[in-house]
Amino acid sequence: MISTEAVARQETNLDARPLLAVLGISKTFHSERSVGALSDVSFQAADGEIVCLVGPSGSGKSTLLRIIAGLVRADRGEVQVDGVPVRGPHPAIGMVFQRTNLMPWRNVADNVLLPVEVAQGRVMDADRHAADRLLGLVGLEGFERVYPKQLSGGMAQRVVLARALMQSPRLLLLDEPFGSLDAMTRERMNVELLQLNAMQRQTLVIVTHSISEAVFLADRVIVMSQRPGRIVAEIAVGLPRPRTLDMMGGAEFGRLTTLVRRRLGQLAAE
Repeated sequence: MISTEAVARQETNLDARPLLAVLGISKTFHSERSVGALSDVSFQAADGEIVCLVGPSGSGKSTLLRIIAGLVRADRGEVQVDGVPVRGPHPAIGMVFQRTNLMPWRNVADNVLLPVEVAQGRVMDADRHAADRLLGLVGLEGFERVYPKQLSGGMAQRVVLARALMQSPRLLLLDEPFGSLDAMTRERMNVELLQLNAMQRQTLVIVTHSISEAVFLADRVIVMSQRPGRIVAEIAVGLPRPRTLDMMGGAEFGRLTTLVRRRLGQLAAE
């Protein structure tokens, strides 16, 4: 049974028809033995909302993102984007994986342009201008001709973000995107992600193992159980925007992280 620990819900467009609807998703993987990954997972995300998924390792969070993206087929249930079922990779959905997967033989600009090249078969001048603009937005102006081996971890993740935004997705899925970065770089990337989202206004669904990161980023934190993953709590985050790192030292931030940590602690004790 889902327990909802709600903070005051922001009076935005969150009560309108959701951009994303995840409806009763279940998934089991079959190899030498059957492993239940997800069980009857349902949630919604409004246009422009940021939702973070947290839970124990193996709770199916990454599998859920891949199902939403149309990369993995669910056994039961359905994913809808703007009311339309997702049957495969979708032009309105972008995804950022934990590993950057940049092609080392392509420079930064050409890595960003890869989705366009695959989709169109060629790259137009307008596409190059758009890539340059995105690289400027993520703080990489002047690095267009640099190769991945010359980039720091944070810079490489900025390239991945720009690549994911190249086709202007309405829904952006991020799977532990900053998990390999040091703590200071990770915090800076969180601030930059929110600043970028304030300009681009995508709906974000983010998998993270960091409770503080989830509360800092999200409008709502969804807590998932151990395998097979199911939703056990949804915690609304009423912190004002724009978010600043100073908020992390405040009483309300501490209260919210305690709520999430308590739910995760209850799972560990079960």
